[in-house]
Amino acid sequence: MTVVVAFALLLALGLPVAFVLIAATFAFVGATGNLRLLESLPQILFNSIEVFDLLAIPLFILLGELMNEGGITRRIVLAARAWLGWVPHSMAYVSLSANLLLASIMGSATAQIAVMSRVMVPEMERDGYSRTFAAALTASAGLLGPIIPPSMIFIIYGVVGQVSIKDMFIGGILPGLLLAALLCAVIAFGAARAHDGRTARAERPDLWKATGGALLTLSIPAVIVGGIAFGIVTPTESAAVATLLAAIIGGVVFRELKWAHLSPALERTARNTATVLFLIAAAKVFGWVLTFNQVPQSAAALLQAMTSDPTVFMVLVFVFLMIVGMVLDGIAALIVLVPILLPIAQKTYGIDPVHFGVMTCLTLTLGLLTPPVGAGLYVAAAMSGAALGRLARAILPFIAVTCAVILAVVFLPALTTALR
Repeated sequence: MTVVVAFALLLALGLPVAFVLIAATFAFVGATGNLRLLESLPQILFNSIEVFDLLAIPLFILLGELMNEGGITRRIVLAARAWLGWVPHSMAYVSLSANLLLASIMGSATAQIAVMSRVMVPEMERDGYSRTFAAALTASAGLLGPIIPPSMIFIIYGVVGQVSIKDMFIGGILPGLLLAALLCAVIAFGAARAHDGRTARAERPDLWKATGGALLTLSIPAVIVGGIAFGIVTPTESAAVATLLAAIIGGVVFRELKWAHLSPALERTARNTATVLFLIAAAKVFGWVLTFNQVPQSAAALLQAMTSDPTVFMVLVFVFLMIVGMVLDGIAALIVLVPILLPIAQKTYGIDPVHFGVMTCLTLTLGLLTPPVGAGLYVAAAMSGAALGRLARAILPFIAVTCAVILAVVFLPALTTALR
């Protein structure tokens, strides 16, 4: 009880989640008087990040930085405009398509939302869309980042749950494409109301020139997904190869990536990596405290008393994770809860760990768009200048279709296992 009170109080005070987890751990040690537990903390902190697969995280973060500095992101948008310029309300579909292509490279929802809010929201405004709708679409399309491989949250789930990261990447493909299709449906019904009737007379990019640039860009996800799927490289090795390829394309082919860009890109990569890894280490310690306090066993007994049906269990977990995602960072929640819930899912209900993982990661990622935490929502509002209250209302249809995809994953496990 002391741990729960300390955790809730510090979180309410606005302390960073990693520090909240560490403080809650010390609160448990102090309440139990078992000071010998402190002797194990340094070893647990170190061992939690001494994992080879976690090296993929800084590499994928650096990949995103090099893409932005090397003009790769801009060429993705140009190719989408060139191919979709004839479609009614084309700019909305261009935004979604560009996000879909970027998701196959970047792997981080928050980073993708930040980049595309700067790039696409002004373009959609010039084309006659309301800023609120443009920001809502961009934020929602950012959810594709953690689902379509590569995916940072899939990597972390694989490390924490000792599940094949390759299988997680492949398992996210069909749910990601389904989400993209349903987002298209939302655009088809909502774009007309959000458009003022005018269309910017922007020159349509040359089709073949734009396509040539995009094909070079698409070689990056081809290396990542193809290399992993055919067993040529591990996820970490694919991240290294893709990063090198992005540096060559941006620096040698497009000639937009300069030496002067590398220092700030590496600095941002180091800062973001340190934040993620410290969060992983802190959550691992907190999870160890929960395990020591018999929380997993208590949770398993409670769930077994509620239902013996695997599908009902998945629905209950979905609802629980939705609530958790509203108040806790998705990565922190993942690291804390997976060691508790995954063994129950596997041993008690016989649920495939990839099926459970895709549902868990997608549900916690949705927390990026739900207040009061909603980091993606705040990033989209800050980068686009949209009013937060209006943005929160405009994003509801997109949240609804995302929930529909999650429920489809729950009831149709083949969505996550068919391609393996």
